[in-house]
Amino acid sequence: MKTLEAQRAGRLQVVGVIQEQHPDRGRLFMQWKRMDWPVMVDALNLGGIDVVPVAYAIDELGIVRLVNPSEAEFQAFLRSPEPTAARPPPVPAGPPDLGHLRDLSRKGGIGAWRAYADALFLWGGEDQLDQVVEAYEKAAEAEPDVGATQFRLGSAYRRRDDSKSRRPGDFQRAVGHWTRAVELDPNQYIWRRRLQQYGPRLDKPYPFYDWVDAARREIRTRGEEPAPLAVEPGGAEIAAPAERFEPIAPGAKEPDPGGRITRDPGRLVEIEVAVVPPAVKPGGVARVHLVFRPNPAVDAHWNNEGSPLRAWAEPPPGWTADRLEGEAPSPRGTVSTETRELHFEVRSPEQARPGEAVVRAYALYYVCEGATGACLYRRQDVSRPVDVRP
Repeated sequence: MKTLEAQRAGRLQVVGVIQEQHPDRGRLFMQWKRMDWPVMVDALNLGGIDVVPVAYAIDELGIVRLVNPSEAEFQAFLRSPEPTAARPPPVPAGPPDLGHLRDLSRKGGIGAWRAYADALFLWGGEDQLDQVVEAYEKAAEAEPDVGATQFRLGSAYRRRDDSKSRRPGDFQRAVGHWTRAVELDPNQYIWRRRLQQYGPRLDKPYPFYDWVDAARREIRTRGEEPAPLAVEPGGAEIAAPAERFEPIAPGAKEPDPGGRITRDPGRLVEIEVAVVPPAVKPGGVARVHLVFRPNPAVDAHWNNEGSPLRAWAEPPPGWTADRLEGEAPSPRGTVSTETRELHFEVRSPEQARPGEAVVRAYALYYVCEGATGACLYRRQDVSRPVDVRP
């Protein structure tokens, strides 16, 4: 629809709403495309919409006059006279009374815990993410078959996983609750897209964030500094869709077949493993995420002068993988402490029996401990179950 002329004439105000887990990515996209209108973020899908985009034409009194209007309907809306009814008094802006909502939630009632969790997610700040998760867990206990509650609980876990308050397993829990939400409402587009963002290539409608590098280059070419991102998009988020699963050809050479490298039990490097989706049908595909973080408690850091971080995948018996070995390139500089990620995909056999299978992997890396100054070559073994459901 043509809106620029109406905006310049003061007859139209455009406001956008995005259903985005990471709002700073929306900010970068807006900067790239030179979109200068306000954009709000609805990470919890409080609007309850199940498909995008949706266009609303709202008059001066705040009344929705049209939904997804045609060009002719929209132009007629712009020409319509201003409503003659008295405008409602402005509502004072400000945060909700979180203490009052907490007290109401403790008194019980369907939806009370979810209302408190919603407000705390939006207004509580990063230091209250534990309370956000706890409130949504209470809501999920009270209403286990409400998809919106499951989706928002997953969003809360993912937000905590992206913060300094993360707990081991937060990412996998987010995926589990998003999966449950889609099971409850398979037609909910917004929820499904959040899950597909991290899932296997066969289930992707498009590469979600492959535009980020191009956006940064063009913004810098214009002499601007790109809006920073708190969390860089990972491999799954920029991977292109695939029409079929391509298993790796046999013959790959395992880097430590005898298991001779000294083990790191997770003291120097913390590895988070997540499988998306957490359950597959026989013949189904899941994407395995390996996230590596040097442990700040012992001042651990990567030694970039040695070989890059490598990982070797060990699918369950009878399963296949799109690759068995992955390598995370080292950045410039002798040492660094950034988070690193590797991904691979596994496919269950067509005749797989229902039940739990275990995906295993191990990583090899050079890491230094600040307290002692020792730089070591270490191996760490990890595993994650994945269910097969008919």
